[in-house]
Amino acid sequence: MAQTQPATGFQKRHIDPDRVAPLVGALDSQDANPGVRRLRAWAEEALAVRPGERLLDVGSGTGSQTRALAAAVGPDGVAIGVEPNPGLRAVAEERSADSRARYTDGDALALPLSDGSVDVVWCERVLQHLPDPDQAVAEMARVLRPGGRVALLDTDWATMILHPGDPEVVHALSAAVLNGANPRSGRRLVGQLSAAGFVVDDRGSQALLQDHRSVAWPVIRMLGESAVRTGALTEDQRDVAYAELAEAAEQGALHMSVTMFGVVAHHPE
Repeated sequence: MAQTQPATGFQKRHIDPDRVAPLVGALDSQDANPGVRRLRAWAEEALAVRPGERLLDVGSGTGSQTRALAAAVGPDGVAIGVEPNPGLRAVAEERSADSRARYTDGDALALPLSDGSVDVVWCERVLQHLPDPDQAVAEMARVLRPGGRVALLDTDWATMILHPGDPEVVHALSAAVLNGANPRSGRRLVGQLSAAGFVVDDRGSQALLQDHRSVAWPVIRMLGESAVRTGALTEDQRDVAYAELAEAAEQGALHMSVTMFGVVAHHPE
């Protein structure tokens, strides 16, 4: 669950070169989450990416999914990851040394590709960070060829559950993720695609359950820092919450979850 709010470094105007390592840690944690893997597998099957296709991964992060999609399009295809954060892009390029995946600088609101130039678009956990997600979906429609397919996967942070802890403190931690640009993105995907002229083919969802025996510290610390920075929590309250969560994890009693939704659609011929 790397999409913590606000000013995480995923929005171009908030990129901080000193905060690349926490972002990488959070993204790597999500890549290992069984719920993320199941939703990705569902979307990949629904998209039915074929060898030789030209594919775009919008907001490619560390490139984990771009590499998977590059394998699907094969040696005759093209898989391009667009990522505005140069630190994440550098990590993606380093990790993709043995892959055909390629990366470029770019903004989801103004994709650096020509009209109708790609067969498939993948966009995962990006729209929640954007001040104008509808424009990003319109850009995806622009770069897709007629008949092209798109998969949007995003989180709905209003579904987050964190236990145990003082209810007011837990609320402050949870509220930290609702201060972003588009925190309820997951529930909006179908309407955004329909409004952009896409035909919705399938929908899916997964509850992203964190391990009940260990604290997802990259995420929790981002939440705690945000809550302290905005004045919602004191440092003492944050530290007590950290201790309670750590104790619950030691007892195998921690619960942390959020729901992620996916929609697969196609551009009309």
